Amino acid sequence: MPAPMIMASMILPAHAAYSVADLLEGLDEPQALSTAAFEIPGTQDFIVQAMYAQDAATENLHRSIAPLIEALEIAMPRIKIEALEDRDWIAHSLADLPPIHAGRFFIAGAHGLGQAPRGAIRLHVEAGQAFGTGHHETTHGCLLALGWLARRRRFRYVLDLGCGTGVLGMAAAKLWRRRVIASDIDPIAIVVTRENAHRNGLAACMRPVVAAGFAHPELSSGPAYDLVLANILARPLMRLSNPMARRVRAGGYVILSGLLRSQEAAVRSAYRTQGLFLERRFLRNEWSTLLLRKAKIR
Repeated sequence: MPAPMIMASMILPAHAAYSVADLLEGLDEPQALSTAAFEIPGTQDFIVQAMYAQDAATENLHRSIAPLIEALEIAMPRIKIEALEDRDWIAHSLADLPPIHAGRFFIAGAHGLGQAPRGAIRLHVEAGQAFGTGHHETTHGCLLALGWLARRRRFRYVLDLGCGTGVLGMAAAKLWRRRVIASDIDPIAIVVTRENAHRNGLAACMRPVVAAGFAHPELSSGPAYDLVLANILARPLMRLSNPMARRVRAGGYVILSGLLRSQEAAVRSAYRTQGLFLERRFLRNEWSTLLLRKAKIR
């Protein structure tokens, strides 16, 4: 009989909850199968949960989150570890996520789509095995950046790099009805992106590709992109600055997120040396989304 799943839970202030959940999701050791953050009704706190295939020692989690907890200037939370009964906890933990309204976009499961305001661009995203349902500040910031760009111009060649569930690529496809390449290093993410594209009537507009960075012929060749979306993490973003700059046309745009405000200067510097300059920032709590534009050739 397989070992039971392990749930690690902690209570955090609202401004810190998604940051800690995002950190737990990105750890290699212990590696979480899923993370989620839920508001505790009647309070200003959230409960953050992370699921593991095997026991994650409390002291390891404390050590992993300690630098972020210190940066957020909050008390170290008590971490509760418990074994779970056998069920699909990954889907269960995401099933009750509330709808998200980010600028022109409204993201929800089937149960929440009816709540969309009139005129909103609706994206139907159900619980699944990939991450990126629109609930994190970084995805929210990218959607706001997309909405800001859409009021000013149209884009023809779009790449969603590190697509997760494909939310950002689908948002771009909804805006411009152009073919969007959506890449991710995780094959499960590509399966989920393809399913979401069908669910949203965007199968003809989305081209999901398993790829690490630009290491795929479809990403490294063909017309240069006039828009690249990359909501990943600060260090991978910095490593990708050179290949990304080579694949963005002069005058094209890049939306970068997945970075804390404290990491923004380093990321901006890496891209500035490649000829990509800040056009606008979108800030949510301690997270930053950068809209950069590649200098035109004179």
